[in-house]
Amino acid sequence: MKRVAVCGAGGRMGRSLIQAIQHETGITLGAALEYPGSLLLGQDAGELAGVGRLGVSVLGDLSSVLPGIDLVVDFSLPEPTLQHARLSAAQGKPMVIGTTGFTSEQFRELGALSEQIPMVISGNYSVGITICLDLIERATRAFGQSVDIEIMEAHHRHKVDAPSGTALMLGEAVALAQGRDLTTALVHGRQGHTGERPQGQIGMHSLRGGDVVGDHQVWFMGEGERLEIRHVASSRMNFAQGALRAALWVGDQPPGHYTMRQVLGLTL
Repeated sequence: MKRVAVCGAGGRMGRSLIQAIQHETGITLGAALEYPGSLLLGQDAGELAGVGRLGVSVLGDLSSVLPGIDLVVDFSLPEPTLQHARLSAAQGKPMVIGTTGFTSEQFRELGALSEQIPMVISGNYSVGITICLDLIERATRAFGQSVDIEIMEAHHRHKVDAPSGTALMLGEAVALAQGRDLTTALVHGRQGHTGERPQGQIGMHSLRGGDVVGDHQVWFMGEGERLEIRHVASSRMNFAQGALRAALWVGDQPPGHYTMRQVLGLTL
């Protein structure tokens, strides 16, 4: 039985993870973490997640519980996640990271730390999104330069980063299939007199409002036809279940940076 520490236990995904753990064999909640000074510290993690008392109190210091757990699942914020990754690497604990919004420098540090421990890092742990990535790469290669590609994502009003980590993953899938660098091809929205759309541009648009869990669309727009690949999440539970699938997988891997596609055995 693998004992997992959930970082960001008080957030939407943290609570969903704690709920999902109760229905997953081979894994149990060993620790629940929130940021130091959080009003949630000391609460029972099970009661916080709405599954009843589990006897696991929410703590503010990962280092105090690391010796007694087998792996870390982190859905918190970039800087705390980096600190948790440093601690986990020092003690040889595998990680599953779902935090988004990392800077390029922070992501490079995660990559360096993954040389010491196995890490699954993904902006989205949905099996459906992972399959979408495969379909998007296939469609991009098949269409070639005959279509214009636009990406649209929508999330709840409380999401703090835009575009979403998942939308960037979709953009990377397009750019990879085109053999291009996403940073040079990407355009975030449009305003004013933009001129004619240049060939090869990848448009990305973010909507925020209400309680939208996640809606991602990729449009392949050609002359006389349009293909849309869309994924709609109606519950965070699918993300939580995918993250636990990654957690059960990553402990058997050598050090390295892994993605959800590798967890599912899909060809990269």
